[in-house]
Amino acid sequence: MPTAAELLRQGREREVWEMCCGFTDLSLVQFMAIQKRLLKEQLELLNRSPLGARIMRGARPQTIEDFRRVTPLTTYNDYCPDLLEKNEDVLPVKPAMWVHTSGRSGEYDFKWIPITPSFSEVLSMIMYGLGNLSHCKGKGDMSRMPLHPKLVYTVAPRPYMSGAMATMLEQQTPIDFLPGWKEAEALPFEDRIKLGFQQALSQGFDYFFGLSMVLVAVGEKFAQSSDKVDIRPLLSHPRALLRLARGLVKGKMAGRRMLPRDLWSARGIISSGLDSWVYRDRIKELWGRYPLDVYAGTEGGIYATQTWDFSTMTFIPNLNFLEFIPEDEHFKWELDHSYQPRTLLLDEVKPGESYELVITNFHGGALIRYRIGDMVEIVSLRNDRLDIDIPQMVFDRRVDGLLDFVVVRLTEKTIWEAIENSGIPYVDWTAHKEPGEPVLKLYLELRNGFREREEVIADILHRQIMQSETDNIKVDSPLRDDFSGSIDFRIEVSLLPPGTFAGYTAQRQAEGADLAHLKPPHINPPERVLSLLRGQPKNSGGRADVEAERVPVS
Repeated sequence: MPTAAELLRQGREREVWEMCCGFTDLSLVQFMAIQKRLLKEQLELLNRSPLGARIMRGARPQTIEDFRRVTPLTTYNDYCPDLLEKNEDVLPVKPAMWVHTSGRSGEYDFKWIPITPSFSEVLSMIMYGLGNLSHCKGKGDMSRMPLHPKLVYTVAPRPYMSGAMATMLEQQTPIDFLPGWKEAEALPFEDRIKLGFQQALSQGFDYFFGLSMVLVAVGEKFAQSSDKVDIRPLLSHPRALLRLARGLVKGKMAGRRMLPRDLWSARGIISSGLDSWVYRDRIKELWGRYPLDVYAGTEGGIYATQTWDFSTMTFIPNLNFLEFIPEDEHFKWELDHSYQPRTLLLDEVKPGESYELVITNFHGGALIRYRIGDMVEIVSLRNDRLDIDIPQMVFDRRVDGLLDFVVVRLTEKTIWEAIENSGIPYVDWTAHKEPGEPVLKLYLELRNGFREREEVIADILHRQIMQSETDNIKVDSPLRDDFSGSIDFRIEVSLLPPGTFAGYTAQRQAEGADLAHLKPPHINPPERVLSLLRGQPKNSGGRADVEAERVPVS
């Protein structure tokens, strides 16, 4: 089968669009037909595999209805020890590679996931399509796709899924990674970022794929250092020197410091994770364009993506069979874990409702009715503006990341946006609900020498959160009204000494923690994590310029 780059070189742009971006042209009926056809093919493989027999409890379902009726919902524990030990004999199809994401403390270090050759090929097509969606002007437009793109390598190296996805792109097009992926995978994370953008000064780049926080950190560092640029290291790199000179002139003509957008004109920025939404406006300011937000994970590749209006997300039909647990069913399960929640298919979801996502891998994958642990919100049944006839979603929260105070329900996203919107300069934060009290305990490290009393910061954030809740009122508002007079929701802020989060990362590195465990979780950190944060010395190495990868992509 010709690659996307070969087809593009031959002028067969329509075929490339259909192969890599064609899901945006589907009707919901066509989307569901693809889902059902690929699930039937997957059932044939599962019915012949020891893993399928174990997960499906000896049943050999032939129809989608039987499959959903007899097969239990699963979590990663249901696949242990087979996937942990990378036991390929039990799998439906021999994998082309194994990837991993973070594990569960005290149980396993990593969650290993097999990726089959067919899954990898289809994922590479979707990845190529994301590059086009990040800058195309409408359906069928492939006019700005480069034949040999340059990509800044800012993701975690293989066997992390993000690194695997980046290298999968080579199945569809030759790529110049900055730095080259073999060199990149041998470097520490911060050195990899620094080298990539040093090379981009000379060579330029087409795409950034990775963490939004990295783009923000790099962009802010450029802006802060533009007044004291040392050109001596660039004297032997005339193209880099010329690019820098032009960038400095652009900044001065605009009456401000130089920004990354003065140095580079990126074709596309592709990012994944909660921070994409939080940082999108800052990225636009620094880099000149919005990031394409992609909903992705190690267990299933890519689930959904924004398109060329950079708003809501469209689901991907051909990587996983998608099921949706209604929020009320999820809460029933929370009360009784023996309860089996009912699921809906994509043609049964309703706008304004939140659902827990369940996936079954296609193309010989291992995961069956797998609960990835995310809640998504269906915001509409189609994108009228772009004429995309598929239900549109936004990421809502992790299922274990809801802090419910009755009068206000907070997620990581809600708290993070409140901190961002407050304008308070900060390094990082973590928060939890005070047991038995309607109190959000927030631990915050300030930056740039900023000083303010904890009570003042708490009051600012309280107003930001309550305003956000007013703007995004939910169907349970009558319940909130009933309790608003008797429940005094409060925020208590504890300011951490400078260098606390950098010191925590350094200590975790010294302990041999994997990349995904270098940062404390934002919501409900374990007591051990809080103890480490509270006990950091004031001078613990300063803030890292960029931060380790946050999952998803996981």
